[in-house]
Amino acid sequence: MAAKSQICSVWVGSETGILKGVSLTKKQAFNFCEMSCLSRDQEVCAMAWADPHESEVLVGCVNGTVKTFSTEKGIFTENRQCGDVTQGRFTGLAVTDSSLITCVESGLLKVWKEGSTETVEINAGAAVCRMRQNPAHRHRVATGGKENPLKVWDLERPDTPIFTAKNVRNDWLDLRVPVWVRDMAFIPDSDKIVTCTGHHQIRVYDPSTPQRRPVLEVQFGEYPLTALSLPASQGSVVVGNTHGQLAVLDLRKGLVRGCLKGLAGGVRGLQCHPSLPLVASCGLDRFLRIHSLEDRSLQHKVYLKSRLNCVLLSSRGLEQSDGDVNGEVEEVKVEEADEGDEVWDTMETVTEKRRKRNAGEEEEDGKVTEKHAKKKKAAKNL
Repeated sequence: MAAKSQICSVWVGSETGILKGVSLTKKQAFNFCEMSCLSRDQEVCAMAWADPHESEVLVGCVNGTVKTFSTEKGIFTENRQCGDVTQGRFTGLAVTDSSLITCVESGLLKVWKEGSTETVEINAGAAVCRMRQNPAHRHRVATGGKENPLKVWDLERPDTPIFTAKNVRNDWLDLRVPVWVRDMAFIPDSDKIVTCTGHHQIRVYDPSTPQRRPVLEVQFGEYPLTALSLPASQGSVVVGNTHGQLAVLDLRKGLVRGCLKGLAGGVRGLQCHPSLPLVASCGLDRFLRIHSLEDRSLQHKVYLKSRLNCVLLSSRGLEQSDGDVNGEVEEVKVEEADEGDEVWDTMETVTEKRRKRNAGEEEEDGKVTEKHAKKKKAAKNL
């Protein structure tokens, strides 16, 4: 119960372009958006903190704009055009040295320097699915995608990647194994990187060694993995797939420690708390869930009305501004974890009885069957 009180709010981006703030202490959720001009091209596809103090959230939309939302004022304070619809969606946002880092599906990675029109451009390859920043070395990022292997870039030397993963060896039929990196994360206190693929594989790479192939490979389930996150306790990783399955895997032994239940749709957003044994997940079933990694129990469950894409955990409380002139704030119902189970337990079980056939119907069916058998025997004799 102590873990519940230390996590104050969660920020979630949805398909409808709404930034949702959920206060777990007050049991309330709010929509922060311009409700009068919502459209599908404002769908939130990437989110990141703009500063270490968690006072601003960067929101990347499908139309190529990056909005800055102030968590203290409760309004959007800045709107920048950082991409084009033809280049694809944002696959990652990051901030370093007062510069904004963006990456889109086409593989165009840009560093937008504050107060300057000049940008640093990197071609990370086509079909990029995710770009992640190294928290320990913020000038380094990793990219990967479909038929686009894991690459680590140093933004201070952007000419070539400092690490490029090599594909695993051919399978037992001597066929090439396809590459499909869906998400990645830098393991703290080491140079290792963990990735998950669209072919239900979890792989660990170590750029500090001459080996470019993974040093560990684990498979989970049968469906594409979509997101991963590293818990506060090292040595494990939480992964989610397209069928709503969440699992905690041991990166030392390559075994599944346990599964987190309750999801009913594909996982799109996943984040572990940096210091507490908690993980937040969201996806197609429109629910935000907070699970405990100690006993794998469901701590919070919030229905947010629209399909969700990404999630950010915050230790700050959710503050609603009374003078919000840029959008409307709508309260959303917060459901308790066991509410659905109680409803099902109180419902009466209904069984359908089979109608008994009377003797007249059985006798008539017998005559029809006997007549059909005689016709079949006569046709066979001919």
